Amino acid sequence: MTATHSLAAEDLTLAYGERTVIEGLDLLVPPGRITAVVGANACGKSTLLRSMSRLLAPRSGRVLLDGKAVHRLPAKELARTLGLLPQSPIAPEGITVADLVGRGRHPHQRVFSRWSKEDDAAVAAALDATETTPLADRAVDELSGGQRQRVWIAMALAQQTDLLLLDEPTTFLDVAHQIEVLDLLTDLNRTRGTTIVMVLHDLNLAARYADHLVALSGGQIHAAGTPEDVLTEECVRAVFGLDSQVIVDPTSGKPLMLPMGRHHTAPRADVLQGTSGS
Repeated sequence: MTATHSLAAEDLTLAYGERTVIEGLDLLVPPGRITAVVGANACGKSTLLRSMSRLLAPRSGRVLLDGKAVHRLPAKELARTLGLLPQSPIAPEGITVADLVGRGRHPHQRVFSRWSKEDDAAVAAALDATETTPLADRAVDELSGGQRQRVWIAMALAQQTDLLLLDEPTTFLDVAHQIEVLDLLTDLNRTRGTTIVMVLHDLNLAARYADHLVALSGGQIHAAGTPEDVLTEECVRAVFGLDSQVIVDPTSGKPLMLPMGRHHTAPRADVLQGTSGS
């Protein structure tokens, strides 16, 4: 499928009270691609996603969906096009997994309309994709952190939007489930053309799964482009204050960042390449 919706920020300034978090930021999200936003703690990653989903009004500038300011769009109209998985979502007390995932269908409900077979199918597909079908009748507050995260992702999938924003979707997940979720989002992008923007802490997972990387630093975009353009030793040092060595991931062919602590030295190139050096 071909992406038909555009999402952009123009001269965007975001603040909490007197504290400015992002200032004068311009960003064009590539339609039909996967964008990963990376950066150090408190650099504005989550704040940017909150504004792009209109949870946070800008101090100045604007976020545009198909050329229209998102903060002026009717809520239901926006929710049929753009979905958000926030960083720490809160479920109503006692709600079951199936009911929570079903709430992803609310933007598609009209006044006095009945629950449809299409709604049932969307919820079932989302539960299946996230391997949460066996949890359908359980209360969300009884689940582990990883199970809850997968249920929230299922709700976002059930919404079936063309644009999906996810703030740290791999939080609380073990490494196997992290890969499963990112594979699932890649499948969604490849098969439905869904434009995905996600905040990730793991630079190597971001480089492996994203088509487009955005590195934030001090409320500004330090670098944006392909993983090969953005994930460099210079960028890692500037954005994270970390010395590293960046090599080619032998599995994915994408950049792979090897952090260097105070007690480590750079590995020899022949060791990285699996040669004896003789």
